[in-house]
Amino acid sequence: MRNVDIIIIGGGPAGLAAAVSAYESGCRDILILEREEKLGGILKQCIHNGFGLKMFHEELTGPEYAKKYIDKVIAYGIPYECDTMVIGISDDKTVTAVNRVNGVQVFKAKAVVLAMGCRERPRGALAIPGYRCSGIYTAGTAQRLVNLEGIMPGKKVLILGSGDIGLIMARRMTFMGAQVLACVELMPYSSGLKRNIVQCLDDFGIPLLLNHTVVDIKGRERLEGAVVAEVDPETKKPIPGTEQCFDCDTLLLSVGLIPENELTKMAGVKLGESTKGAEVDESLETSADGIFSCGNVLHVHDLVDFVSKEAEKAGANAYRYVKGDMKKTGGGVEVKNGYGVSGTVPQFIHPESMDEPVNFMFRPKGVYKNAEICVEAGGQRIYSRKSRILSPGEMVNVQLSPEVFKQVPCIEDVTVKVEA
Repeated sequence: MRNVDIIIIGGGPAGLAAAVSAYESGCRDILILEREEKLGGILKQCIHNGFGLKMFHEELTGPEYAKKYIDKVIAYGIPYECDTMVIGISDDKTVTAVNRVNGVQVFKAKAVVLAMGCRERPRGALAIPGYRCSGIYTAGTAQRLVNLEGIMPGKKVLILGSGDIGLIMARRMTFMGAQVLACVELMPYSSGLKRNIVQCLDDFGIPLLLNHTVVDIKGRERLEGAVVAEVDPETKKPIPGTEQCFDCDTLLLSVGLIPENELTKMAGVKLGESTKGAEVDESLETSADGIFSCGNVLHVHDLVDFVSKEAEKAGANAYRYVKGDMKKTGGGVEVKNGYGVSGTVPQFIHPESMDEPVNFMFRPKGVYKNAEICVEAGGQRIYSRKSRILSPGEMVNVQLSPEVFKQVPCIEDVTVKVEA
C-alpha cells in the first residue's frame, strides 16, 4: 500500500485544475489517476473554439485549453498514471486501481478528489422502437470518430436532442460535407447554449424542431430513415397525424449527460436527486469525510471554464483538509431549490465557520424573461438580481460572501429561487 496526500481520480479538465490548484496551495504529494491513454479528458476531441473566455480571457480550442493545464502539471512535476482504471474506493479513502504496467495498486490517501466527468445517455434509455441497426451514435462518439479518428459516420444526418455536443456536431458534420436535416428537441426550449444555437444551427439554416421527437427507426442492418412526430407540450406524448419521415443514414443522440458516479456510490457518498452527483458543502466536500467532488461528476456544467474554477476550489480545499485547516462548526444548513430552480450546488453550507465566498450554481427549470434571482436565509432576502432571460441551457452563478450569512441570526435553511 502506498500513502499519498491527495489522490485525484480523473485527468480531464476538472482533475487537472484540481491538481494544479492543490500544488499551488502548497501540496507536494499528489497523484492523478486517469483511465484514458492521455490527459485532457473530453477536451481532446473538442477541436472547436469557444473555450477559455472566462478563465484565460482568450478564445481557445479544447486541446489548447487542456494543454494549458497539462503544461502546468508537467512543469510542477505532479505524478500521473494514465491508462489506469480505479476499481475501488472506500469511505476511509483507500483507492484501488489497476493498469497493465503495475497491475493492481492500492493507495491510502489523506484526501480524495472525485473528477470522473460524465457520460452520454444512450439509445437504450430512450425507448425508441425499431431495429438496432448501424448508423445510430451518441453525439460524443460521432465527435470522436470525426475529430480524432478521421471517420465520417454518414452523409445524411438527423440529430435527436439539442444538447451542446449535438449542436456543435451539426456544424461539424456540415463542415465535413454531410447534410444535416434537422435537430429534433422534445422540450419547448433547447438544452444548449444560445450561442451554439445561433452559430451551429441558425448560421447554416439547420431547423430546430421544438416539441418533437423520434418515434420510429427505419432500417434493419443500416439506418434508412427516422420518423419524427410532434409531442403534446404537457404530456410529451406524440400527437397522431403529425409524423414526418426523414430519409437519413445517421442519427446522432444528444439527449443528456449522466455524471459518472459509480465510484462515488462505492465510497458511500450521498447523491443528490436532481444533480445525480454527490451532495457537497461550500468547500465541495461530500458526505464522506475528506472526499471532495467537482466538475461534471458533481453536476453537469455548461462551460468548461466553470468546471475549472470549481475544481480549483476543490483542490485547494482538499489540501486544507490534509493540513487540518478545515474547521467546520454545526451540522450544516440545507440549501433548498425554490421556484424555478433545479440542482443547486452546494446542497449544504456552514454559515458560522465559512471563511471564503460560496458560489451557488443552478439551472433554471424553464425559460423565464425579466426574472429575479433571489436567495433567502433566516426568513429574509439576502440577495437578489434581475436577469433579462433565464433558460435551462445556461447555468446561473450567485456568489455570496461569508459576511452576508453572518449578519442573519438563526439560519435554519437557505432557499434559492426565481421570481418571474
